[in-house]
Amino acid sequence: MSERAVLEVIALNAEDAVAAESGGADRLELVTDMAADGLTPPVETFAAIRAAVDIPLRVMLRSADGFAAGDVEALVKDARALRSEGAEEFVLGFLDAEGHADLVAVERLVAELEGCRWTFHRAIDRAADRDAVRKQLADLPGLDTYLTAGSAEGVDTGLPTLLAEAERAGQPGYAAEILVGGGLRLEHLPVLRAAGVNAFHIGGAARPGGWAEAVSASAVGEWRSVLDEAR
Repeated sequence: MSERAVLEVIALNAEDAVAAESGGADRLELVTDMAADGLTPPVETFAAIRAAVDIPLRVMLRSADGFAAGDVEALVKDARALRSEGAEEFVLGFLDAEGHADLVAVERLVAELEGCRWTFHRAIDRAADRDAVRKQLADLPGLDTYLTAGSAEGVDTGLPTLLAEAERAGQPGYAAEILVGGGLRLEHLPVLRAAGVNAFHIGGAARPGGWAEAVSASAVGEWRSVLDEAR
């Protein structure tokens, strides 16, 4: 367990980004509108954050609450504009009405990304068959991460699934890294690290004052310290 764990923090603006980087974040997920669980941020927000920090940025491609793709061509235009501004990493994930991966929508966006690295987000936690989703997406270019709590209810419920999937690392459909997020707490970290999980995602936990407040560098620093101790 000597590998340094990746700590990804949700950032809504440049102030969040600077605080997260200062606290020890390795990467940021950029979103807007957390009332809808995170939508595509404006290009101007991406540009301001890119100018403010040096760590990698993953930009959400999502137009509405829920996991239906909605207007895919509008998302393609967003992706194109963000890439023109310098975005190189993304977050996306869509399900159809039956809870299966919406391959038409995902493949359309992935084609626009042209090999950029991307995360399939917590849509997997709402999938009818998460193993089938992993195998359907396995060969798509750029997919290197799944953001997951193991369950739609969060890490407390999903922990057994997370541990089982970590054990399958490297098997067909399980090559992408597990990025654990969604109800994640500090006390979950030792068991996850012991299982070989090396990437963690926080949003509200980086904001002790709630989503109306900015990211706290000290809160992020506490997570960084606990992760480093759990190697």
